[in-house]
Amino acid sequence: MAGTLYLVATPIGNLGDFSPRARETLDGVDFIAAEDTRVSVKLLNHFVIKKPLVSYHEHNRAAAGQAILARLLAGESCALVTDAGTPAISDPGEDLVRLCGENGVTVEAIPGCCAAVCALAVSGLSTRRFTFEGFLPANKKERRTALLKLQGEERTMVFHEAPHKLRATLSDMAEILGDRPVALCRELTKLHEETVRTTLAGAVALYGEREPRGEYVLVVAGAQPEEETTLTLEEGVQRVLRLREDGMKMKEAVRMVAAQTELNKNDLYEAVLQAER
Repeated sequence: MAGTLYLVATPIGNLGDFSPRARETLDGVDFIAAEDTRVSVKLLNHFVIKKPLVSYHEHNRAAAGQAILARLLAGESCALVTDAGTPAISDPGEDLVRLCGENGVTVEAIPGCCAAVCALAVSGLSTRRFTFEGFLPANKKERRTALLKLQGEERTMVFHEAPHKLRATLSDMAEILGDRPVALCRELTKLHEETVRTTLAGAVALYGEREPRGEYVLVVAGAQPEEETTLTLEEGVQRVLRLREDGMKMKEAVRMVAAQTELNKNDLYEAVLQAER
């Protein structure tokens, strides 16, 4: 009989957030798969848990996943942990979960900390509908393209961001998404936890003077619902060309503009081709 894979959420800063059930699970499995064994061993030592550790991360997930699956199919149980937070959320653990599902291995979640949900809860923005976007691309062109696709997103958006990329990300967000409300949540559950509620323009100004420190979760308000816009074909072409200048592919730009207007997609596509010749 196959064993069970347990997805065990770990603290994102405060060790007091580690639940009794999570500790019992780690203490009861045959082995633990960790994103970084050096980080996880500190957690295990703190709670006096002695279990074999194997490495499972972005760069070894294909081979390590097969090795873990083989042990699970042989009847062993495994706990999957990340350095902080919930495994398989914006994390290579999703591949292991899929692999287990395809092979009839039971997967159970041991709930706990999730930075995105914590930030959303304290943001003061709408929590009724939201989308988790994780980390935006580091490359400027790719990041701007990703944001362009989110211009019309009406749900609250949640992003992760590293301090050294925060200023560039906020600048692109303010330019592409417009000056909308944002909550910047820093160092959640840690000693210097801080939530700043402002606008994207306000955040750009703030961090023009302040050095970003710590890991951030950005909670950005969704777009206001817009009525269908009436544009001339020429105006539609110009809008597509601006999106193309920001790196968006032709078909995607045409599809986006047509969806926001009354313009026929095929007519718009042909007109853009003519304009680019």
